Amino acid sequence: MTTGHENRTGADSLRFENEVKHGKYLASTEAEHQWGWGTPAGQERLKRRAELIAGASALGRGMHVLEVGCGTGLFTERFAASECRLTAVDLSPDLLEKAKVRVKQRENVSFELRPFEECREIGPFDAVVGSSVLHHLDLDRSLRIMLGLLKSGGRLAFAEPNHLNPQVFAERKFRRFFPYVSPDETAFYRRKITLDLEKAGFENIHVTPFDWLHPSTPSRLIPFVSRLGCLFEKVPLLREFSGSLLIQASKP
Repeated sequence: MTTGHENRTGADSLRFENEVKHGKYLASTEAEHQWGWGTPAGQERLKRRAELIAGASALGRGMHVLEVGCGTGLFTERFAASECRLTAVDLSPDLLEKAKVRVKQRENVSFELRPFEECREIGPFDAVVGSSVLHHLDLDRSLRIMLGLLKSGGRLAFAEPNHLNPQVFAERKFRRFFPYVSPDETAFYRRKITLDLEKAGFENIHVTPFDWLHPSTPSRLIPFVSRLGCLFEKVPLLREFSGSLLIQASKP
């Protein structure tokens, strides 16, 4: 069987090396705080994001699920709570060791130090999921591979940064001021990612803007900002500037 490693181009190899190096940097810091998940507001965002991804992919007992780019396992432990059989992969040995420690009590989770492109022999999968990982990848190639990893009717669900959000735009435009942003990562426009999914062969595509709660929101303001954010997510035009996109689709 041909693996993703054997098919890796020069650009893929450079991206791979950059991500491994960036993973080592993140693992040497408090990665959760770098990503904004460690604050009280960050924890609320984490909970909601995990629930949205799990709901979009209909995670449940009896499913075989691939989590792409599991990092330190923050989302892994929440996906695993659905009692699915979860295979979590990451390129970074440093981040993966942290994930193994975090989720060591879960017998329904297995970890793989490998690119997701090399998961064909352990598939097919009922769902492919992840949080803030598609924007690290060669999107067109990755979507085609994910389609091949899924069973017929299988679901894809990711939460990714929205390029129209002012902070996300600034992070990509002036990335030298944001050390948690890796050299190759980007962000997505809702219309463009929809077209990319159609081109890759997916159906039942829905891309939904969400997330107005900033990690630095004071604890006392979290309920108010959360309610206001949910309102903004329903307002045409305004919702397009939400912080994240919930991306879901299925294989015919």
